[in-house]
Amino acid sequence: MSDDIYDIFVIGGGVNGCGIARDASGRGLRVGLAEMNDLASATSSASTKLFHGGLRYLEYYKFRLVREALIEREVLLRNMPHISWPMRFVLPLHRDMRPAWLIRIGLFVYDHLGGRKILPATKTLDLTRDEAGKPLKKSLKKAFEYSDCWVQDSRLVVLNAVDAKARGARILTRAKVISAKRRGDLWEVEIDRSGEYLKIRTRVLVNAAGPWVANILHNTIQIDTRENVRLVRGSHIVVKKKFQHDRAYFFQGSDNRIIFAIPYEGDFTLIGTTDQDQGTDVGQPECTPQEADYLRQFASAYFAQPIKAEDIVWTYSGVRPLYDDGASSATEATRDYVLSLNEDGAPLLSVFGGKITTYRKLAEAAMAKLSTQLPNAGEDWTANAPLPGGDFPHDGVQDLIAKLERDYPFLPTTLAARLIRTYGTDAAKLLDGAKTLADLGPDFGAGLHEAEIRWLCQHEFAVTAKDILWRRTKLGLHYSPEQIAQLESWLAEQNLPKNKKKVS
Repeated sequence: MSDDIYDIFVIGGGVNGCGIARDASGRGLRVGLAEMNDLASATSSASTKLFHGGLRYLEYYKFRLVREALIEREVLLRNMPHISWPMRFVLPLHRDMRPAWLIRIGLFVYDHLGGRKILPATKTLDLTRDEAGKPLKKSLKKAFEYSDCWVQDSRLVVLNAVDAKARGARILTRAKVISAKRRGDLWEVEIDRSGEYLKIRTRVLVNAAGPWVANILHNTIQIDTRENVRLVRGSHIVVKKKFQHDRAYFFQGSDNRIIFAIPYEGDFTLIGTTDQDQGTDVGQPECTPQEADYLRQFASAYFAQPIKAEDIVWTYSGVRPLYDDGASSATEATRDYVLSLNEDGAPLLSVFGGKITTYRKLAEAAMAKLSTQLPNAGEDWTANAPLPGGDFPHDGVQDLIAKLERDYPFLPTTLAARLIRTYGTDAAKLLDGAKTLADLGPDFGAGLHEAEIRWLCQHEFAVTAKDILWRRTKLGLHYSPEQIAQLESWLAEQNLPKNKKKVS
């Protein structure tokens, strides 16, 4: 066991854990983080990929939650313009759903509650004339169009971890915390890192284990608490492209729920999400056939061409670890975060719930909660600090793509655009003076070259083909099983996974 003592050690490598680690390390604190699998391998890579205020939460009078999220949208757009961008949402009006006047009032509040500056305001669409009406049923004549934002969710998590490491944090992946005990005014934490045994000490322990937060409390740390989580499963289906424009749809259901239909990875449409209680099973959640049918039928009530089961190319599901507030339904359970500080000895901060949109504010709130335990921590700083690769204007993506094409004229336009949308200004570092496409090494499929794979393994904690194809990128949708196997074999031959100690 090292004599070094961490100020904060975080359990969990999802968006909240990595956000807290980044915030704390940027304040000059000694920070460590352990994730038992890959970064963003659970809830944080299974979202609907939106920075949004949560329009439907206005119905439940969650004004503070919505306002905080609306303000954060534009903060985040400025700090990560490569992996997030504005998106317009088309909300068709249906006579059997919420009345138009009520929706318009809600959208007026939504437009003004968060002090919107970058994003355009709501407008009314004539679906008989607008392109957004073409894929919809002819009975739909009118819609409202409003603003929210898209985000590459798992890249958001990884870039927070990358920045935390750059600021001095120790990031351990494939590292499971097996025990944590109070020893005087410190925590002693035991970790199994892929068969390597580690023991560390820390002044403050942060339990940001997402769906496993209660399991950590009750079984790993073994403290006496009644606090628990409500596990709510959100499932999505990805289908063949349903429309040609770049806007998304917000559909209302007769069951008072809503779903989105969103352009996805060029060739597809993402549809979700559901709200189903998961029970106590924290394992790998799956979209059930019933949920897939529900989403198909829900969207087919709006699209002129019904979605068939064979149109589904992929499904995924995530578990939201909501604070158990006794709500009567999964839909009504609070999406707000709860920070619980246990000071019966060395401090323990447990993180319940939260939304991807408010992860940065959650991290600030966590540091404020720990201010008396860590009096030397610096001030809030992340509001004006771009994530790696995001140091360019929020509306500068096209200029950056054009510059990359000028500097590397051999790049196909689609590849140049994807590299900027994935790595921002770091795309030039990844290319590292290449003069021809061949200099990037073999293409494993969909424009994923050896140079990019090496970057992901050396700089972004990637180890397996799954890490690369489903979290660092979403290129897995474009890969055959044979191509995935080829990439996995190449990684094994290169011995890159064994470098994880070096790169973490």
